[in-house]
Amino acid sequence: MTFLTTGLGAHIRSASIHGKVRGGEHSARFVLFLIALWLCLFVAFGVLLTLIITTLIDGFSRLDSRLVTEYPASAPERAGLRPAILGSIWVIGATALLTIPLGVAAAVHLEEFADRKKWFNRAIELNVQNLAAVPSIVYGLLALGFLALLGVQNKNIVIGGALALGLLVLPVIIISTREALRGVPLEIRQGSLAVGATPLQTVWRQTLPASVPGIATGAILGLSRALGEAAPLLVLGALVFVSFDPNGLLSGYTTMPIQIFNWTSRPQAEFHELASAGSILLLLILLAMNGLAIFIRNRYQQRW
Repeated sequence: MTFLTTGLGAHIRSASIHGKVRGGEHSARFVLFLIALWLCLFVAFGVLLTLIITTLIDGFSRLDSRLVTEYPASAPERAGLRPAILGSIWVIGATALLTIPLGVAAAVHLEEFADRKKWFNRAIELNVQNLAAVPSIVYGLLALGFLALLGVQNKNIVIGGALALGLLVLPVIIISTREALRGVPLEIRQGSLAVGATPLQTVWRQTLPASVPGIATGAILGLSRALGEAAPLLVLGALVFVSFDPNGLLSGYTTMPIQIFNWTSRPQAEFHELASAGSILLLLILLAMNGLAIFIRNRYQQRW
């Protein structure tokens, strides 16, 4: 009996090893899949690099101070992005003020206080995850309907654009904040509760401060996504030609993506050069924001 058991075990191990070798990392299927994967990555990266280099070559001659200080004009040599840059600052600043406190509060409630056994809490979590993948133009339509419900006649205002972009960014901030809260060890919460702190005091004084790097990283990445969006703002009737500086939440505005879209629709080659220069400037701003997010994560994130 012992001999039969030992022989059966050896046969099973031999068959298992043979199966791993036949379907493992050195199999033909795995090698073909790896080659196809790297080929797809190479093609995608090559197309992206070609697009960036082409845009840089086309717009390098207009990367000067006039691009930042001048207003849009009918003559391309006198046109610039000043109102669009200021409009982007106003809209993104208002979006941050509307979205970050609400997103962090919602994430704290769902992660720290909500009863996950109740069906409506699970439904909220599922909807938040699904909303992160909704096309951006849908949020523009939602903001348009909400402003119409409030009786707002002129929807091309800074607060309207911030509302649309806030709806776009809110699920991203909630998800990233929840992930940051999950990264805080349970022992910190238990230790705080053990010395007499209430659950709210534990969250406010222990959990949230420990998760600030992750929250800041998610918020910056979400805002960088909003900065490059044009579709929701176009639905709200954002202006494509603005010759004044926005000066408040009820002011008209334009943003950098909208102004670039306007220039690309012009037939003159000089406006296309302006659009390329504006695209490079927008890309540099987005890279700076993403770099800041990476710096905050690497510099201030605690290793537990």
